[in-house]
Amino acid sequence: MSWIIDHLWLIPAVPFAASLVILSLSKLRRKSAVVLAITGQVVALAMSVLAFLLTLQTQGFRVIQNFTWFTFGEQTLRLGFVLDPLAAAMLVMISLVGLCIFVFSVGYMAEDKNFTRFFAYMSFFSGAMLGLVIANSLLLLFIFWELVGLASYLLIGFWIERPSAAGAAKKAFITTRIGDMGFFLGMLWLYNRSGTLLFYDGGNGCLESAGLALLGASATFIALLIFCGAVGKSGQFPLHVWLPDAMEGPTPVSALIHAATMVAAGVFLVARVYPLFSLGAINGVTSSLTIVVWIGVTTALMAALIAIAQADIKRILAYSTVSQLGLMMVSLGVGGVAAGIMHLLAHGFFKALLFLGAGSVIHGCHGEQDIRKMGGLRRFMPVTFMTYAVGMMALSGVPIFFSGGWTKEEILHATAHWPPSHVPYYLILVGVVLTALYMTRQIIYVFFGNPRAAAERAHESPRVMTMPLIVLAFGAILLSAVLTPAWPWLHGYLAGEPTYVDVARLIQPMLFVSLALVSAGVGVGFWIYRKAGTQDGGRPAEVDPLEYAQPALFRFLANKMWIDELYARTVISFSWMAARFSDWMDRYFWDGLVRGFGAIGQLFGIFTTSVDEYGINAGVDETTAGARGLGRVMSTAHSGQIQTYLGAIAIGMLALLLLYAWLA
Repeated sequence: MSWIIDHLWLIPAVPFAASLVILSLSKLRRKSAVVLAITGQVVALAMSVLAFLLTLQTQGFRVIQNFTWFTFGEQTLRLGFVLDPLAAAMLVMISLVGLCIFVFSVGYMAEDKNFTRFFAYMSFFSGAMLGLVIANSLLLLFIFWELVGLASYLLIGFWIERPSAAGAAKKAFITTRIGDMGFFLGMLWLYNRSGTLLFYDGGNGCLESAGLALLGASATFIALLIFCGAVGKSGQFPLHVWLPDAMEGPTPVSALIHAATMVAAGVFLVARVYPLFSLGAINGVTSSLTIVVWIGVTTALMAALIAIAQADIKRILAYSTVSQLGLMMVSLGVGGVAAGIMHLLAHGFFKALLFLGAGSVIHGCHGEQDIRKMGGLRRFMPVTFMTYAVGMMALSGVPIFFSGGWTKEEILHATAHWPPSHVPYYLILVGVVLTALYMTRQIIYVFFGNPRAAAERAHESPRVMTMPLIVLAFGAILLSAVLTPAWPWLHGYLAGEPTYVDVARLIQPMLFVSLALVSAGVGVGFWIYRKAGTQDGGRPAEVDPLEYAQPALFRFLANKMWIDELYARTVISFSWMAARFSDWMDRYFWDGLVRGFGAIGQLFGIFTTSVDEYGINAGVDETTAGARGLGRVMSTAHSGQIQTYLGAIAIGMLALLLLYAWLA
């Protein structure tokens, strides 16, 4: 089993290889594409499990494999791979959840004309994320980070013939590049100060004591620049606007982005470089971590509010992801690194379950995504309903049997003890209630009540789509066994601490707080939406009860707090103005300037040509002609007759004598 240490690179390499082979196939080789993609994912999962089992040998297990990439002058740039509990847990989650999504995609994308290309992109996406989590160099992580961004661009815009899909892909790519610019600058600054980008290198890595000691006060600014990348990738405010629009891609893509790959990368990055964020901490608080907390809590609460007023089943889940990622960032910021990663792992299972469940609903309702047109689907789609209910309860934070409940409790506990302020804790409590509220709203609209337009011809999805739902539902439930306070095995594994069984710790005040919050959210949701989709008093059936009661507030939330419009009126308008100004400068100023200098050059050329042709050339020609004529005249004097020469001499002598006489 130890051979995996020397072959960690194979884990991402196998899906990458599968992707390249699939791209070489014709569109008709659909079965071959599926076999290659799923086989690559199965092999990656098997190797990830071997790597995970290896990390169980000792607490705080960590092995590294560094190598020289290239040398320039006296400088050597080294990259490497690392295997530790953080990487191993992420490997298993990504490969397992990814495998379920791949299998689901076989049924969901069965009728798509670009079936083979879809699986090539999906394998590429999986390989990029797997490479990211085992990178032992910030540069290597950044390389895989950008490959993840490329894969998301290709998959969000997979149906490129749709203008909305093409626009969403560009929006995601450009928005995340803004954050990545900060990440890149932070990486350069870190290399300049520490002289290395290796995380661990026998005590000399940039996350080890020797490297951290070289950073000094610049550590805060470097950490915040790197955090810019996490803000973009994980959809944190104010760069969250791309994530809901990413729903334009096929639903399995949404599941992969929101559960196992793209958005998980930002949270993982902050956890990986956490020693940089916590350098010089006083009572666990630094300036960079404080900013992480406030960005996270703002994102969590804002997205939860917006989700309440959305009608698209996937968009509700998208804002839910944004909110949950904010919750993870809060956990990391207050020092609950293990709690944040535990929630990331649990979220991978139940959010993939919810997105695939939404895909099953969309498939069963023949492409419809508006929850207001569904209703009563639990009778037509029982497997989808049962598994979706598991995901809903895990996301809402129902404790005891569902993993999301225990991880949220851990985050609440960590946030409650944050020294600077209790405000984030109270805001998160509100967010927990809102999560249960909007998920109750969604499940009532979709699965309860009377069937509406889209539910009239609804049907259960085929087994190839429902089996992954069942596996993920069991995962969301069984994972809770290693998350409970009675046996916090996963917490101890990630933190490198010993764990033991203590049933007495199962009953604690925070458990009842969580239960009360979730009950309040579900209760309020049921009270408001129990008659949703039906006419109630003066409210028409198609109008949301909250919209009927608070139309202005609902419109504000339904329009995503006008943040996109604010960007359109400010950042985008300024960009358009700058583009138009640049175009005008190019067309009329710079182009005119160039043309003016060109005209001056042409005039100078005409002048020099005229001087050359009519001045210099003409003068030389006339001088030559005169010399030639003089030569002819002179040549006539040379007759060869001696008497003529003597006569000329005599005349000359006479002239000289006369001149002398006159002068005398």
